[in-house]
Order: sequence, then structure tokens, then C-alpha cells
Amino acid sequence: MSALKIVIERHPDTYVAYPLGIKGVVVGQGDTYEAAVADLKSALQFHLETFGADCLQVDPPILEAFIAEAGVPA
Repeated sequence: MSALKIVIERHPDTYVAYPLGIKGVVVGQGDTYEAAVADLKSALQFHLETFGADCLQVDPPILEAFIAEAGVPA
């Protein structure tokens, strides 16, 4: 089992989860934090079975991930 860094976003009506650095796009969604993570794990398992183990290799590895806000002139 490989450990991936994931982002979980809270929206007004749902949670969205996605991994960082893998090959391809994999997203999970749910009404709760836990449901979004569970959906993402299921989607990652399908991605792994479909495309093979190389699709989940993050190279170079992500050591840390940060969330920040930045102002953009309108």
C-alpha cells in the first residue's frame, strides 16, 4: 500500500477529495469528509486496477503540501 497526499475541499453542499502528483485524474465526492475520502479510495483502487501500479507513483515524491491564499488583481 502506498501513502498518497490528498486534498479534501469543503463546499457548501459537498466534499471533494483528490490526490496530489499521480498520473491521471482521480476525484472522490461525498456529503461528509469521510464519505469523500472513502469515495476517493474506491476511485483510486479502480484507477490502479485499470492502469497498473505505475499510475500511482509520485516521482519525485511530494514531501509536504500547503494550502495558501493569494490575492489576484481583478
